[in-house]
Amino acid sequence: MSYITTRDNVKLYFKDWGKGRPVVMMHGWPLSSATFDDLSMALADAGLRAISYDRRGFGRSQQTWDGYDYDTLADDLAAVLAETGARDATLLGFSMGGGEVARYLSRHGAANVKQAILVASIVPYMLKTADNPKGTDQAVFDQAGAAIKADRAKFWAGFFKDFYGVGSGKQLVSDEVLEWSRDLSMHAGLKATLACAGAFATTDFRPDLKAFTVPTLIIHGTEDKTVPIDASARAAAAGIANSKLIEYEGGPHGLLASHKTRIIADVLQFVR
Repeated sequence: MSYITTRDNVKLYFKDWGKGRPVVMMHGWPLSSATFDDLSMALADAGLRAISYDRRGFGRSQQTWDGYDYDTLADDLAAVLAETGARDATLLGFSMGGGEVARYLSRHGAANVKQAILVASIVPYMLKTADNPKGTDQAVFDQAGAAIKADRAKFWAGFFKDFYGVGSGKQLVSDEVLEWSRDLSMHAGLKATLACAGAFATTDFRPDLKAFTVPTLIIHGTEDKTVPIDASARAAAAGIANSKLIEYEGGPHGLLASHKTRIIADVLQFVR
């Protein structure tokens, strides 16, 4: 297996498929880079280079005790770009991974970045506050954290039903995708799972939006129950210059699986 070593000596598992201009992908919580396999295959088949990696604490990467703040996670992304030699890269962040894109651009700049893509991203700010009234109440995050501590296997059973829009009137993914997602989530460290939930719930990326100086594609489902669109994609599109928002009508959070064919087509069109 292939690993990259970060500047604080953490080993990150990564995949590097194809040849051509790189597309570097950051996965969502609480999953792993495996969720990008279909998109990565399509990118590589189209003559591009698909790089994806497991965030520290998740998948096959090292399970550290600390380093789950977005500054450190952005530095991890910088290490991936440096060690893979990725230049003129497209950065693609799904869900929590959108925060890494935003913080990388504000912390490291866009010298090696050609484009950005945010898919069902938590950017710019998830938490409901006086100046972010469309955000999510802190109590929702507190309840989720308590449920994870009590019985995280049980928590995932309900979580992924909302994640993939089960009960919306359409069967957007198979039962096997739900089972696979639950399995991936149990491979993440409990510390990483809880700490990253705290990070994406409370980190305010609104000041980072001005660092998006490259063309940016934003994709989000209108029926996303995990990261509601008003406080995320629509706010991000309003705050990022030279951005394009594509709304998937009726789409849930887990678009990589529920709308796989459309995601591949939209990403390829943008990257090309």
